[in-house]
Amino acid sequence: MTPLSTTPLLAFAVTLTLHLVARRVFPRLGLLDFPNRYGLDRPQLPYPTGIIAVLVFFLFFPFLEPKSMQATGLIIATALLAIACSADDRHPLPPLLRLSIHILVAVIIFVSGTRIYSLTNPLEGLLGMSVLSLDRTTILTPFFGPLPLLSGLFTVIWLGLTINALNWFDGIPGQVTTISTLAFVTIGLLSLSMRVNQPGLAAIAFLLAGIAAGSLLFDFPPPKVVLGDSGAMFFGLMIGVLTIYSGGKVATAFLALGVPLIDLFLVITRRMAKGRSPFRSDRDKNEHLHNRLLAKGWSPRQIILLTASIGLAFGVTALFMDTFQKFVSAVLLFMVMVGLSFYSSPTRH
Repeated sequence: MTPLSTTPLLAFAVTLTLHLVARRVFPRLGLLDFPNRYGLDRPQLPYPTGIIAVLVFFLFFPFLEPKSMQATGLIIATALLAIACSADDRHPLPPLLRLSIHILVAVIIFVSGTRIYSLTNPLEGLLGMSVLSLDRTTILTPFFGPLPLLSGLFTVIWLGLTINALNWFDGIPGQVTTISTLAFVTIGLLSLSMRVNQPGLAAIAFLLAGIAAGSLLFDFPPPKVVLGDSGAMFFGLMIGVLTIYSGGKVATAFLALGVPLIDLFLVITRRMAKGRSPFRSDRDKNEHLHNRLLAKGWSPRQIILLTASIGLAFGVTALFMDTFQKFVSAVLLFMVMVGLSFYSSPTRH
């Protein structure tokens, strides 16, 4: 058997084992969640077990990725995010500090070599260019050399979106791990296609799919553990990074992650329309799609089935589409999400 087939299985087994250990050890260490903080009527659960996903990734990643500045930067940035998220899971950090850490994480990844240099234009006939270059303007730095300015800006924004989209969508157990598993499998299959042909990247994607699937067994409702921001943001970061590794296949990742990304956009839009900060959550529990559907009587499993089905349908079909077809699919997905937002609106009876 090849590493492509054995590594995900080993990662799945290790993740499974560590969760079994955490269920016994975390309570003894006082590492339990705070259901009363969120108005939940259930016993405390081991928390945050998302750190297990990070540790398993650190265990296997060096065997799949040659030592380089790019790999080192990813490890440092991931460790920084994991430490910050673990601290935040126990004692919430100020929003501005959290945002600053996310930007720093993205900048570390960018300057160490993980960058989006160009974007394929889906409207070539209208704008007259097939590729939008992001590396024309550079800034000279003493240690990292010339850095493309627009590439850095886009990379930081993209990673910030994927990190926070999954975190904000982590409103019901099992939702983030389900979407992450599907997204990693989609990126893995894309990496094996003739258009990308990166078996090394596929191995990393399937490794993460094994980790996410192992976490899902304990996270699926009714949950036995709580991953916390440590898990949600780690998976979000990895999806964003693998998208860049695969040559900036942002459109494919957007379709696989479209549900949480568009939900994030709609929530921010509603907050700004009310004159509130887009980065500060409100006590209004009906901001996100899953909260609205819960209020309408949907069960957590039904919501996961809906969001996973949408992500699977659009993500898998994106593997066989050209850029313009992906653009049309993205518009269609946006319309679907707007329709679901209208259906789930608390003002609609």
